[in-house]
Amino acid sequence: MTTAEIATQVVALCREGKFIDAVKTFYADDIVSVEAADYQGFGREMHGKDAVIRKNTAWFSDNEIHSASIVGPFVSPEKFAVSYSFDWTKKATGERVQFNEVAVYTVVDGRIAREEFLYGAS
Repeated sequence: MTTAEIATQVVALCREGKFIDAVKTFYADDIVSVEAADYQGFGREMHGKDAVIRKNTAWFSDNEIHSASIVGPFVSPEKFAVSYSFDWTKKATGERVQFNEVAVYTVVDGRIAREEFLYGAS
């Protein structure tokens, strides 16, 4: 698959709320995931598809999602970017949060080998 084909399918799954399915289907086993900040002790950088699935599962478990907006993909031959906007409530505190981020994905040999998240300035 081309980067554009992968990007289109990843975005389609995410728009359906199937973020973890996107990871299972398109991520390399040795994916490197880089967050702009640590999330609950996972660290900024994690390695491996299982670690990314654990991070995503924890995030969706910890938060009640009210809405999500996904813009993109924006594609080059080996990378694509997606803009995500979320409105959610932290289950532990009841705090309502609006959050924007851009994810930049690198595709190698037909799999997403790296994802890096950039957070909107607050």
